Amino acid sequence: MNKESINVESVVDWLVDGARTAKTSQDVLLGLCEQLVECGVQISRVAVFVTTLHPNVMGRGFYWRFGNPEVDVGEAPYSVTESEEFKQNPIARVYAEGIEIRRKLCDPDCPDDFKILAQLRDEGVTDYLATPLHFTSGEVHGATWSTEKKGGFSDAEITALRRIQPALARLAEILALRRTAANLLDAYLGHQSGTKVLSGQVKRGDGQEIFAVIWFCDLRGSTPLADSMSRQDFLGLLNDYFECMAGAVLDNGGEVLRFIGDAVLAIFPISETDYDLTEACNLAAGGAKDAINRMDALNAQRVAAGKAELGYGIGLHLGNVMYGNIGTPDRIEFTVIGAAANEAARIESLCKELGENFLLSGEVVKHLPGEWRSLGDHSLRGVGEKIEIFTLP
Repeated sequence: MNKESINVESVVDWLVDGARTAKTSQDVLLGLCEQLVECGVQISRVAVFVTTLHPNVMGRGFYWRFGNPEVDVGEAPYSVTESEEFKQNPIARVYAEGIEIRRKLCDPDCPDDFKILAQLRDEGVTDYLATPLHFTSGEVHGATWSTEKKGGFSDAEITALRRIQPALARLAEILALRRTAANLLDAYLGHQSGTKVLSGQVKRGDGQEIFAVIWFCDLRGSTPLADSMSRQDFLGLLNDYFECMAGAVLDNGGEVLRFIGDAVLAIFPISETDYDLTEACNLAAGGAKDAINRMDALNAQRVAAGKAELGYGIGLHLGNVMYGNIGTPDRIEFTVIGAAANEAARIESLCKELGENFLLSGEVVKHLPGEWRSLGDHSLRGVGEKIEIFTLP
C-alpha cells in the first residue's frame, strides 16, 4: 500500500451504492468502520450524530469502538441541547457552524478548549476529528473520529476520512428521512397504522376487516372547562388527561387510532400476528384499570391544588370492524369503522347515565377472569337488541 495515500474508493462506492449489505443504520456504521480499518485507517472509535423529527427525541447517536462487534445506539431528548455537557462538546459547534474541528491530543500544544478532550486523553485517544455531515436540506449533522495510534492520524488518514464524508452524508440523510417518516407515522397514526401506510396501503379504500377489542373514552364537561380557563391551560389539561388514557392504552399494548376532540378511539387487535382473544380482552381491561389509577392520581393532584376533579368514561366492546383508509381523495385517515366501533362509543356514553367511569360489554367480560358486576341489559342508541353491560365489582 502506498504510504503517502490511502485508497478508500471502494468504501465510497459502497456508500454511494446504498450500503446494500447493511440492513440497519447500525450495520452501516459497523460496515463502514470495518472497511476503513481494512483500508489502513487506524480508527479506534467513531460516533455519528443525526437529529430527527420526533415529538420526544431530538436525535440519535451511533457509537462504534474497535473490537466491538456491535454498534451502540443512544437517543437524546430535546433538553440535551440546553445542557452544559452538550454546549461544551465539539459536536455542538459542528452543528452550529458546519465546520471541521480537529484536536491532536498527543501534541503538547493542543488546545484544551472542550471539556471532553481531557476525558478522551485519559482514555488513550491521541487524535480527534469532528466533521460535519451536510444534508441537501441544509441541515448539518456530525461525526467524530478518534485514534489511539501513536502520533495521531496521519495526513493520509485525515484525507481518507474527508473523502468519505459526502457519500456518508447522502446515505445518512436517506436513512434519517426514512426514520423521520416512520417516527411521524407512529406519532400521528400509531405504530400498526403507520406500518400499513409505509407498506403501501395509502389509497382511499385500502383496508381489511379485523376482529378487535374497541376502546372509547371521553372527558366529561369539557365545554365548561374550556370556557373557564385560558387556551394554554386547557391544552395542558387535555394533555394530562390524554397521558392517563392514551398512555394507558399504549403501555398495555393497544393502538391509539384517533383523538376526537377530548375522546380517544383505540383498538387491541386479535389475529395470529397480534393477540389472541383472551389476551386482547385482558390487555384492554388491564389498560382501563391502569387509566383509572392514573386518573385517580391526577385528580388527587388537582384537588390538592384547589381544582375540580375531572370526570370521564371508558367503554370497551368486542367485534369486527373495517380497518383502513377513509376520507376524500386528497385528505384521508387510517381508522376503524363499523357497528362494533359505534357500539363501543354508545357503551361509553352510558357511563354518565349509570354513574360509572368504566363499562364493558358482556362480549368482553366472557373472556376475562374474576367477578364483574352486571348492570343489566341496556339499549344502545341505533342498536336493535339490548346488550348486557358490566363494570368493576
